[in-house]
Amino acid sequence: MAKALMVGSGFFPPERKIQPIGVELPEPEWTTLDINPECKPDYQFDLNHIEQQDPGKFYPLPFKDETFNEIHIYQTLEHFGRQGDFKGFFRTFREFWRILKPGGELYGDTPSLTSPWLWGDPGHARVILPQTLLFLTRKCYEGLGKNTSTDYRRFVDPCWWVILHSAEEEGRHGFVLRKAQ
Repeated sequence: MAKALMVGSGFFPPERKIQPIGVELPEPEWTTLDINPECKPDYQFDLNHIEQQDPGKFYPLPFKDETFNEIHIYQTLEHFGRQGDFKGFFRTFREFWRILKPGGELYGDTPSLTSPWLWGDPGHARVILPQTLLFLTRKCYEGLGKNTSTDYRRFVDPCWWVILHSAEEEGRHGFVLRKAQ
């Protein structure tokens, strides 16, 4: 049975909100993680700890390497970290990469540029757009020297991702990333 982590689980029961197209997957064994103890998550954890600038305050996610087949993080990435903190952004995705099994997938969504909630929610700390996720892929860096892209390879390598799905609908940007081998 597949093991799945629901990050930012909230009060709702965990579920796949994004499904692979044309594939019916069996229900995984869910583990929940949330900052709010009132949600009664399996693990209480503040995701801001991953992105701390002070190395003495870094706390990894409370899971062993390669624990999960899937990670689901819906309407949560924008609630922690800080816009412009690229080191924190890459630390977060390195942690997700670490706890995924080889070939594991990360399913998520964030408010899109067309959403009034992008900056309307006072708890939103950053924007994650399709272009932001490109910086997690090897493909992004193929054009270095030919375009104006920033070189973040040293913050990504060896934790590369492949974008399987990226689409905007109804004010949200949904995506699926696969842990590259």
